[in-house]
Amino acid sequence: MNSPEPQVVHMYAAREEIYPREASGRYARLRWLFVWLTQLAFYCTPWLQWNGRQALLFDLGARKFYIFGLVLWPQDFIYLAALLIICAYLLFLATAVAGRVWCGFACPQTVYTEIFLWIERKIEGKRSARMALDRQPPSASKFAKKSAKHLAWGAVALWTGFTFVGYFTPIKMLGGEVLTLSFGPWEWFWVVFYSFATYGNAGWMREQVCKYMCPYARFQSSMFDSDTLIITYAGERGEPRMPLSKKKEKEKEGQRGGDCIDCSMCVQVCPTGIDIRNGLQYECIGCAACVDACNGVMDKVGLPRGLIRYSTERAMTMHYTPTEIRRRTLRPRVRIYAAILALIVAAVGSALYLRVPLKLDVIRDRGAMGREVEDGMIENVYRLQIMNTSERAQTYRIRVSGIATLAQVTPDLVRVDATETKAYPIRLRTAHGAAHPGSNKIAVELTSVDEPSLHVKEDAVFIVPR
Repeated sequence: MNSPEPQVVHMYAAREEIYPREASGRYARLRWLFVWLTQLAFYCTPWLQWNGRQALLFDLGARKFYIFGLVLWPQDFIYLAALLIICAYLLFLATAVAGRVWCGFACPQTVYTEIFLWIERKIEGKRSARMALDRQPPSASKFAKKSAKHLAWGAVALWTGFTFVGYFTPIKMLGGEVLTLSFGPWEWFWVVFYSFATYGNAGWMREQVCKYMCPYARFQSSMFDSDTLIITYAGERGEPRMPLSKKKEKEKEGQRGGDCIDCSMCVQVCPTGIDIRNGLQYECIGCAACVDACNGVMDKVGLPRGLIRYSTERAMTMHYTPTEIRRRTLRPRVRIYAAILALIVAAVGSALYLRVPLKLDVIRDRGAMGREVEDGMIENVYRLQIMNTSERAQTYRIRVSGIATLAQVTPDLVRVDATETKAYPIRLRTAHGAAHPGSNKIAVELTSVDEPSLHVKEDAVFIVPR
């Protein structure tokens, strides 16, 4: 008895190169609109000026975050955390309503892949030309085209890395350092790192990032329900699929053929290489390129559009009209997401509106406890840590209270430049016997001379020796 032949199980399948065909149609135009909007915002925002400085700058060295007219300090990190929470809930809301619409139209991976594919098409040609070029043996022409493509990719990646670092280092200063090649070590690292990441992700890895690296594809199903808009294939209408010539023969024989003519255009335009006719798959990023391709084919063969379209699982089963689909949009899950998002936005907006652009810390000198000075007065020494978070220089008046005879020996006016922190020492004295021995609660108040409504009050302790 012959033993069966051993079977080899490959734990890793080699990547099959995907050559997406260029799609044209409504969703392709919408995708390019998002490419333009996101990239104009990304590349141009660092160059915007606001009150003589960069409008959007996360200056880690100075520990200040400038967001147009708002200046945030490390103590204000809660606002940046709130911004991330708002973005997360926006993503959840968009996903509950329209699936992976973010991935398909505005995700940086999708946007830069679209840009790099456009460069590739301009240099190497359309899909068939690119496939033929890759099959060719090495030649001068092939080397020239590949080199030109990678140089163009590298230029875009470097400019992207430079712009990214420009959000953390003033971009005008960064531009001067480029001309003199005087980058600091961290600037070199992040420009090169981000450039390499852009070049590798958008030029080489492409769909691999969406399929294997991005966690969003893995947990998106938890935010889907039967009323979430997804890319769907109308199997009842499309099956049995067959070439157009065979479909016509079947119709002559009185048999029905599906509207799908099995042209595979929906597969050829897919950036992740899936066949949407096999149903929803986690690799689908919702870019709707297959919708545009299929609609174009339907127009050519004289069949109604919508064989592949945005729809919902429930709508496909119940045969809902577009009006009924829209009516089901405001379901409980969507309302909950929208309500939570509105509450967070309202809370953060109110906190920012009521935020006082002045911070004060009162630090008592622990090296010099309460001591008796001339005339029997009791003196305590403090250091005021004053943070002027507004973009105007301010002169503040210092007032103290809490003990009847408490007086300030040092000048009561202090000037702090715009968006600066100043340590200002003060000495407070009170008459002997005016306060009980031990710690006594007092308050230090700062009030702007030019803007009396701008004031802050901080509690402190005055020590009387026992």
